[in-house]
Amino acid sequence: MTELTKEISSTTYPGRGIVIGKSADGKQAVIAYFIMGRSANSRNRIFTADGQDLRTEAFDPSKLEDPSLIIYAPVRTLDNVTVVTNGDQTDTVKDYLLAGKTFEEALRTRTFEPDPPNFTPRISGMVTLSDGDFSYKMSILKSNRGQEASALRFFYEYAQPAAGEGHFIHTYRCDGNPIPSFEGEPTPVTIEGDIDTFTRCVWEALNEDNKVSLYVRFIDLSNGTYEDRIVNKNQ
Repeated sequence: MTELTKEISSTTYPGRGIVIGKSADGKQAVIAYFIMGRSANSRNRIFTADGQDLRTEAFDPSKLEDPSLIIYAPVRTLDNVTVVTNGDQTDTVKDYLLAGKTFEEALRTRTFEPDPPNFTPRISGMVTLSDGDFSYKMSILKSNRGQEASALRFFYEYAQPAAGEGHFIHTYRCDGNPIPSFEGEPTPVTIEGDIDTFTRCVWEALNEDNKVSLYVRFIDLSNGTYEDRIVNKNQ
């Protein structure tokens, strides 16, 4: 088990990241999603609440260049399910769930991002509430060692989350050119503090130069209500 903030701060550029787990008191499902950026276009973003969902938008619309991979809905909420991803596959998962299909079926129709030479992985997570508790899934879709014609799809399922524990997956292993993709299973990490403490600690752990936005949701397992926090570097 790795301390979450130490894991986040261990590299200057983890890219985009998803954390899912259970609060230390065992009463909350915890979700966090952050974005970082090196280019002016990537850094020109903010998170904005969209009802019970989340969207990205340009901080300065006049400076928006290519919106295709940076403007999307990272979070969709469907009854007892919350979907969080780093791209427009959020809506692919949502549409498949509404059609009675699965998280895995949805993501098998998708692949990594078309942004050579990085071929940024698509990372996704889904939290499902049930009987006063929850389970969650995570996924990464990535290129096979940078080969555009070869996709790898990995799925991870956590059926009985333990209090104070979670998992962290991100797009990049570290900074570089091209940027090396995340490798291995999602990292087991500690989940500590209430929503405000947790949000502050994660935000402060992200590299100051590259961080852009952070979203956190705590879901009360007793009744399904939730609290959200949004932090944007651009104000």
